[in-house]
This record gives sequence, C-alpha cells and structure tokens, in this order.
Amino acid sequence: MTVKEAYNYGVYFLSCNGVDEAEFKSLSLVSHLAGIKNSEFYQHQNDDVIMKRFADLLWRVKNGEPLQYIIGKWDFYESEFYVGKGVLIPRPETEELCELAIKYIKSLGECVVYDLCAGSGCIGVSVAKACPNATVYMIEKSADAMFYLLKNADGTPNAKVICGDIKNTNDLPKADVIISNPPYIKSSDIADLQAEVLQEPVMALDGGKDGLDFYRIINDNWYDMLNDNGHLFLEIGDEQGNDIKNVLLSFKDINVIKDMYGNDRMVTAVK
Repeated sequence: MTVKEAYNYGVYFLSCNGVDEAEFKSLSLVSHLAGIKNSEFYQHQNDDVIMKRFADLLWRVKNGEPLQYIIGKWDFYESEFYVGKGVLIPRPETEELCELAIKYIKSLGECVVYDLCAGSGCIGVSVAKACPNATVYMIEKSADAMFYLLKNADGTPNAKVICGDIKNTNDLPKADVIISNPPYIKSSDIADLQAEVLQEPVMALDGGKDGLDFYRIINDNWYDMLNDNGHLFLEIGDEQGNDIKNVLLSFKDINVIKDMYGNDRMVTAVK
C-alpha cells in the first residue's frame, strides 16, 4: 500500500470510529512509518508502507493512546523531543512561555536558569539550546519522566539534569530566571479530562484542591533562590489569572499574559 492510500484509509478508519483530528493523526502516523516529515507527504505519497504496522498504530489511536506516545517524539519550539508514557506531552501554549522566557534570557548574557517540574525537558533544553550563555538546571522528581529528560538533554552541555522534588530547594547557585509549567488542574477536575489526557501522568496534571499548590511552593520555597531582580515565568490554567496574584505574594510586577487562543496562560513576575 502506498503512503497516500494508507493516509486515506487512516482518515476513513479514524473518522468512522469518532476520533477527532482524523486527517492530522492519519498524516502523522503514516509519515512516521514512512520516515518522513508531515510536510514531505506529497513528495513521498507513492512510497510503500507496511499496512499491518499502520493498522496497529491506528488501533492504538482508536483506543485512546495519545498520538505523541505512539510516535515516541514530538516537535516543540525548534527541536524534537522524546516522549512516552509517564511524561507530560509538550503543547503549543508552552512554546509561547518558552519563547517569552528565551527573549528575556538572551538579553542577560551569562546567567543561571531553573526549570522547575521539568518533565520531558522541552522548556529547559529549548532554553539551553537557544541561550548558550545560560546554565539551565532542570529539576524533576518522576523516574518515568527522568528517562525522557535525560535523553532529551543529552548533547546539550549547558542543560543540567537534577533529580529532586521542588518542595525542597537544592544546593544550587542562585538563579536569574525561574521557569515552570507545574501541575495546575484542580484535583476535582482530573476525572473529567479527555480520555487521551488521562493517559498522561496524574502527578504532572494535579495541582491540588484549587490547582495552585505548586505556585505556592514556588512562592514560598524558591523566591530566596532568585537573585535580586530575578524573573519568574510561569504557565497557568486559563481561569487562574486573578488567583495567581494572591499566591505570588513575595513577588512584584506580576503580569498575566494571554496565549494564542486569548486565554490567560502565562505569568511573569520579578523579585
């Protein structure tokens, strides 16, 4: 079966089974099997693919497994990151946070950056690659996530991986910038998430009763780890813009920024 024939079948199969974004998911799967980028589909549409392997992947999507886990890697910012079961999937909204932080970090020259709750390392590694004068410490406690974090950080010498819980500060040089995309979903809302999202680790999603537990930890435990005039860059839930100002009581110049969809998504603050 050709790449084009497999794609058409995939769209039909996924659509008939009520899977959303059938065209994109079929394109991503068949391109993965063919060893090409999605954008190269038309140049390779007459290449051959093994239908049995493609059918196996389609059934995994039908059964609710995230596309990113099936493929095993995903684009984020300017790089590709290994992902799989046990690690949060990189998302476009987080790219906006990353871009905002990188723009500021580039203005600093030599500096120290913390990426708290680093997960796959998509933020920290992207910052380290874009800002070679920054030393980026990526802190993560999950053993499952650590597997991907180490793979993604490999080959980026200014990206430092630390196994640790952000409830406890580490013996680190003081930072000029802290970035974090912590868990921020209310515990009571976890069960209502989409089936695919529920395949991701709960510990990377659950932000406690009001979704703000980890922001309190950052405010209480990490403020003193920043140098004077140190900057904080956070991702938040789209209904947390007002509440976050009452949590980051140690900080000044708190600014809530909307994402590409017009939702509150990023917060900047200064020590």
